[in-house]
Amino acid sequence: MTEITNRHENFETLRERAVALRREGLSLRQIARELGVRNKETLSRLVQGEPPPEWTKRPRAKDDVRRRARELRSQGWTYSEIQTELSCSKSSVSLWVRDLPAPEPRRTPEERRARMNAGLAELRAAQEREREAQKEAATRAVGRLSERELFLAGVVLYWAEGTKSKTYRRSEALQFINSDPDVIRFHLRWLASLGVTKDRLTLRLSIHESADVPAAETFWADVAGVETTALRRATLKKHNPRTVRKNTGEAYHGCLIVYVRQSADLYRRVEGAWYGIVLGATRQAG
Repeated sequence: MTEITNRHENFETLRERAVALRREGLSLRQIARELGVRNKETLSRLVQGEPPPEWTKRPRAKDDVRRRARELRSQGWTYSEIQTELSCSKSSVSLWVRDLPAPEPRRTPEERRARMNAGLAELRAAQEREREAQKEAATRAVGRLSERELFLAGVVLYWAEGTKSKTYRRSEALQFINSDPDVIRFHLRWLASLGVTKDRLTLRLSIHESADVPAAETFWADVAGVETTALRRATLKKHNPRTVRKNTGEAYHGCLIVYVRQSADLYRRVEGAWYGIVLGATRQAG
């Protein structure tokens, strides 16, 4: 009983000191440090009923912002517009004005769609500009190719796209087919670097029979830097009406086949170089 009485007296003594400090204008943290009290619950009991000093109260700066938000909402502003105007969060705006009626739409559905589409168009345009800038930077980074770099790049391209000899059908000759004019230009430049002259080339168009064959031959002759008469008779692909083709219209030019006569030795050189590239890459990785 005596122990309980002593604890009570100690608490009352501590409370008197805490109240005095509170009235002197100390904060809870300062009182806790002064009295050596670490328990928050005990600290709250010690100053219970004593209002905090004015300097510890949070400022009411948002009252003016809240008042302005309600004024703007009454004028028909949207949450996003108020948020931007007052530089506050949309959740705060919602809390301040949720009792006010929603404004009438200031744009028709057609106007909103047009504005949304304009925004999407600008976004796509910005994305396209970024893509083009990245591609241009990559293009500049390559610079001029050395003869070795040109040779190796041509070997890789040929082994990916060119005709290759099979164990069941030996055909050691360079034959390349592609629909990309830039790929064909590169391949012809590569052949020229290997000493292949134009008189050793057989050029032939491969295209669907429903396409404009003369226009396609003119197109590929210009790409290859030859007269249309230098092209052999076109290989026409039969039209299958059940196949839904996307490579149609004026942009469709078919493929150009580039065959190099008397190229067995060159083919073996290319094949050997390809395996050398593979071996060199795997050794580096290891």
